[in-house]
Amino acid sequence: MNKTTINIEIANIIGDVYAIEATDGQKVFLMIKKAFEADKKVILSFLNIKILTTAFLNTAVGELYKDFSEDFIREYLKIENLNESGIVIFKRVVETAKLRYNDPDFYKKLQQSAEEILEQ
Repeated sequence: MNKTTINIEIANIIGDVYAIEATDGQKVFLMIKKAFEADKKVILSFLNIKILTTAFLNTAVGELYKDFSEDFIREYLKIENLNESGIVIFKRVVETAKLRYNDPDFYKKLQQSAEEILEQ
């Protein structure tokens, strides 16, 4: 069965070339989630995006790992038009999201690690 694919152009959705706000990321997240729940694949385009932050990506993409498996996301989400620095940020957000949603003690361990560093 051939799955339907939808294209989401971030700049068009948020009405800006600066993908920096978590609230804008929430708009994108909801669109992706709705598509996934309807068994649709998503092409997420960063065309014309000039500035991209982890706050935006944590909400837009990172939160997907709360509701969907890594395998599902790999199969259903394709990224386009992301520059090199964006790729670095994207990978960091994905790795953190996987840790966060797969390990219930993630924040406790993070806090302990931060406290250990500050004691040094």
